[in-house]
Amino acid sequence: MNISLTAEQEKFIHQLVESGKCISASDAVSQAVRLLQDRYLVYQGRLAELQKEITIGIEASERGEVFDGEEVFAELDLEFDKIYQVKQ
Repeated sequence: MNISLTAEQEKFIHQLVESGKCISASDAVSQAVRLLQDRYLVYQGRLAELQKEITIGIEASERGEVFDGEEVFAELDLEFDKIYQVKQ
C-alpha cells in the first residue's frame, strides 16, 4: 500500500524516528493507525450509548413523562437567585 503524507506529517514522522520514539517510519504509521482504531472504537461505543439514551427519551416522551422546558428553567432561575442572595 502506498500512502501520501503532507510535508508536515513527513517531518513529524522523521522527528519521531530520529528521537527514538519510533523505530521506523512504518512503526510510526502503525502506531498512528492503532490510535485511530482505538478512537473509532470509542466513538462507536459512545454513539451506541447516545442512541440508547435517545430511545429511552423518546419512549418516555411517548408515555407522557416529559417536563415543560420553560417551567424547569424558571425553577432553576429561582434556585440560582436564592443561592446568589445567600452568598451576598
